[in-house]
Amino acid sequence: MAITTHDTETDVQDRAILVSLVTDKIKRTGIDPELSLQELVQLAETAGVEVLDVLRQNKETPDSRWFIGKGKVEELRMAADALGANTAIFDQELSGAQVRNLEEALDLKIIDRTQLILDIFAGRAKTREGIIQVELAQLSYLLPRLAGQGKNLSRLGGGIGTRGPGESKLETDRRHIRDRITELKRQLDEVVKTRELHRERRRKAGAVQVALVGYTNAGKSTLLKQLTDADVYIENQLFATLDPTSRVLELAGGKEVVLTDTVGFIQNLPHDLVASFRATLEEVNEANLVLHVVDASSPMREEQMEVVQTILQDLGAASTPQIVLFNKIDLCQPEQLEMLPTGTGYLKISAFNPEDLTRITEMIADELAGDTLNFRIPGDRGDISSLLYRVGEVLETTYDENDVLYNVRLNKEDYDKWGYMLADFVDQ
Repeated sequence: MAITTHDTETDVQDRAILVSLVTDKIKRTGIDPELSLQELVQLAETAGVEVLDVLRQNKETPDSRWFIGKGKVEELRMAADALGANTAIFDQELSGAQVRNLEEALDLKIIDRTQLILDIFAGRAKTREGIIQVELAQLSYLLPRLAGQGKNLSRLGGGIGTRGPGESKLETDRRHIRDRITELKRQLDEVVKTRELHRERRRKAGAVQVALVGYTNAGKSTLLKQLTDADVYIENQLFATLDPTSRVLELAGGKEVVLTDTVGFIQNLPHDLVASFRATLEEVNEANLVLHVVDASSPMREEQMEVVQTILQDLGAASTPQIVLFNKIDLCQPEQLEMLPTGTGYLKISAFNPEDLTRITEMIADELAGDTLNFRIPGDRGDISSLLYRVGEVLETTYDENDVLYNVRLNKEDYDKWGYMLADFVDQ
């Protein structure tokens, strides 16, 4: 897949060698280098890069000048010449000086993992909020690296590393970029205020919120589409969808919840990206229930689940009730299915199986269900009657002179939230 340039009508194909450096620090952190490298291949292909080869190196610490050491740089140069590569993509983050040194030694475009992910996000963002967030992350990443961006900024022909803010903005001085960052933060604050107003309206309306989270390409958007008939973009690639999408989902018994798809997680998600997208990711904190969608067919399933749990913890959502949906079981081998955990809070599904979709809505309803309470509502208090239907599951309705008697299943969290309006109407 070719990438259209910003300056010409010519299509450019990035032909890259991927480089992975495994240090003692990486080994201590528990990050799986092979998983990370596999993801780098997928990221590169998602960005339209032709991956020619992979170069690995084990080293106690990164070389301050060359990152991978001068001997390995020479090996990389020879491989690039032999294969016709025009780009080297590193699986770790590089400093501006390292980028400059590597470019001078190799005469290649030098991209690191963070820049590659930011570039993909730049191509995926469609809403005003998403576009602002991506540009803010890109400029925050770029600012301390201006000294190392010489050749990248002057190269013609576009390709990865040139999407988003564009070359004309990236060639400006630090002061201009700082001013732009300040302006983007101001715009983002306005968007965040609007988002908070929407959240507040949902709270006042008694909307129950369910968040879809998971590793990128686990099938969240497909599940949202299948459950709600949402018109969302679906593709078998990393970060196919970026902007969060919310749709109404009707559960058994007629109760409705708001189902929100969030951006997919990935190992080593760039810090600047997490910071810029925090307002979006915090939709998870508003959820009454989290649906953790897992690609059951992935050989790295356990590691991917751990990454998601770590990010949920960082967002402050680790204690939110959670259902784990092992998706894509139609792609699993029998031995893979046998290894999947079972029991309360786990469900094996295919997003394309109607019976599995019904099981999901039933499990959501059961998880959100709570104690059964009786309410006596005066006939002229239609606002309270409507609230009961929104926040609980009305099991039975009877009439007694001027009052309406409701038998309602209501979970503790919703009663804690709306008890101040309902307490006076509880029928003991």
